[in-house]
Amino acid sequence: MSGAGGTTAARQATGAGDIPVDTPRVPAREAAESELSKPMYHENDPNILQRGLNHFWDWVAGVFDAAAGAAPGGPAGLAVLALILIGLTAALWWRLGTPQRSSRTPDALFESDGPRSAAQHRVAADAHAAALRWTEAVQERMRAIVRSLEERALLDPRPGRTADEAATEAGRALPGHAARLRSAARDFDDVTYGGRTAGQPTYLALRTLDTELDEAKPVLPGASRGAAG
Repeated sequence: MSGAGGTTAARQATGAGDIPVDTPRVPAREAAESELSKPMYHENDPNILQRGLNHFWDWVAGVFDAAAGAAPGGPAGLAVLALILIGLTAALWWRLGTPQRSSRTPDALFESDGPRSAAQHRVAADAHAAALRWTEAVQERMRAIVRSLEERALLDPRPGRTADEAATEAGRALPGHAARLRSAARDFDDVTYGGRTAGQPTYLALRTLDTELDEAKPVLPGASRGAAG
């Protein structure tokens, strides 16, 4: 009763009542995707930034997992290698010091540690020269030259002025020294931003220029026109 006859009875019952729905696979998948694309199913999804960060951290984790698998000793070996790398970086930092600006455009002539007089810059320059620190001596002597011109009102004090700008402006008031002023500005830029090292001759030339400028008389605007008239 329960063999073929039962199966036949079941088929008859099904045929008499509900008919099984046999939906093709592709339309069914498309219908599910359409349903799941509705906003109500994505209200709590992470935004684009969060998704990007999640992908990034997944990538970082994958990199570390791969490195741990390749490093001798697994994760412990990777930790040892990381400590060695940190130690080498610290040693290089201590040996070389803070990276200096070497490939940027010339910056302000004076540092931002507060204004100092020309006399103070000269004292600092002489101290560096006595210790054979010619690069620092050149820098301080150039600052003394520009500060002295500001104190004599031949240059207007202006924060952010470069050595080239100071030399160009001072050359108008002191045309007889214009070429040497421009040369001094180039020396300052070379040792400050160009990575070059100054020597004693460069410093002595700037010290001589400083002394001569201190005694030079400026050419006032309109002076030549007045003499001609």
